Amino acid sequence: MKNETIDFYTANNDFSGERVIRENREIVQHQGSYAIRIWCNNQDAPFDTHWHTDLEIIVPMENWYEAVVEDETFRLTPGDIMIIPSGALHSLTAPDTGTRFIYLFDISSITSLHGFAEIAALLSSPLHITKTAFPRVYNDVYQTLAQIRTEYFSRSPLYELSVFSLLINLFVTLGKNHLNGMNAFSGSRTYKQQEYISKFNSIMEYIDEHFTEDFRLDDAAAATGFSKYHFSRLFKQYTGYTFCNYLLHLRIKAAEQLLEQPGLSISEIAMRSGFPSIPTFNRVFRQQKHCSPSEYREKNNKLNPFAIRRN
Repeated sequence: MKNETIDFYTANNDFSGERVIRENREIVQHQGSYAIRIWCNNQDAPFDTHWHTDLEIIVPMENWYEAVVEDETFRLTPGDIMIIPSGALHSLTAPDTGTRFIYLFDISSITSLHGFAEIAALLSSPLHITKTAFPRVYNDVYQTLAQIRTEYFSRSPLYELSVFSLLINLFVTLGKNHLNGMNAFSGSRTYKQQEYISKFNSIMEYIDEHFTEDFRLDDAAAATGFSKYHFSRLFKQYTGYTFCNYLLHLRIKAAEQLLEQPGLSISEIAMRSGFPSIPTFNRVFRQQKHCSPSEYREKNNKLNPFAIRRN
């Protein structure tokens, strides 16, 4: 049975239920010029593989929900929190009956804030947040998302500012949980955890600022004082990525933004994104986005300019 809270949000839902997909990309329909979209969803139809530039958060309230993100399957139950990264290919499957909240955020305005580099890796992989997996922060994250809903549906004059202040607080909560050694370097002694975290905080900021340059594993290892082998192992623990794959991830993200600028050639975009050659750029881009850079640009040019928020 639906509770009164869900009934309230359903009654005040401003989403039509239609989600527009063009060649696997969803055209996120923000409200006006705002960078947020939240609605109470009870549709039972599956949502085929797609991607979008927004960060997506799903919170089932009644019955299960299933998300397949980059070929990894997540079975969600009521109270679970699923964070799907920007640009990640994913599909969604719903039961015959059920309700869940869907949040979509254009976070491009906050990714340049100092300190965001420390949690960028955390938010670049799907996060399935449950009471068991995140016992120290689950309640705070869940309550923050509830506050975000309340602010969003209040439509007060400052609601977008309020929502983003809460969203930043949510990121800080997750980031601190990650950086305090509960999820990274857990096999090391406490004093070593703090040493590693301090060093990796610094190197992540440096990588975020210099990833378009000829920056190599040897350079990163030397900057932290670790051997290349030791650094590689710790980097994987800290980010979930190999060093090489993390650089490629950042470079592809940069290329996506540059491809929206019609005055830049593909070769110039490859160079500005940090790729050593056009063939490498084309190969990596196709592997990650399932289309060539030129095809990606063409798809973007076909998008309805009134349906998406321009950065």
